[in-house]
Amino acid sequence: MSIADIESLVGESSPPGDWLTVTQDMIVEFADLTGDHQWIHLDVDRCRRESPYGTTVAHGMLIQSLIPKLLGATPSWMAGFSAGINLGSDKVRFTNPVRTGSRIRASWTVSNVADAGDAAVRMIICVTVEVEGESKPACIAELVSVLYP
Repeated sequence: MSIADIESLVGESSPPGDWLTVTQDMIVEFADLTGDHQWIHLDVDRCRRESPYGTTVAHGMLIQSLIPKLLGATPSWMAGFSAGINLGSDKVRFTNPVRTGSRIRASWTVSNVADAGDAAVRMIICVTVEVEGESKPACIAELVSVLYP
């Protein structure tokens, strides 16, 4: 795929991926891996009493780390590349909590494409993670990648 072909993808969006239920077990595993054991994520009884959410909530970084799984299938335009390397995120916002037991899914929009030299392409996709039944998304992230031929 040429740079012109990839540039034509700016503005293209994916349909939402499959729903994923965020469980307390997932939250506990993430807390153990990262060392973030704040009560709002782990203490179910205290959350019932004191949290504005009435239950435990997922770490924002857990939701961001689930984005590859949530996006699911590799887009067909990736077939022209041998590798896609994650360079990081330009902007990430956690705009709505994900309560334990909620279902989330994600979609993406290509927002920028640039020549990265040696036939590689630098791409930014904006990913939105939605929470079932909520009007505000849980996370909006601009992900930066380089695609190699």
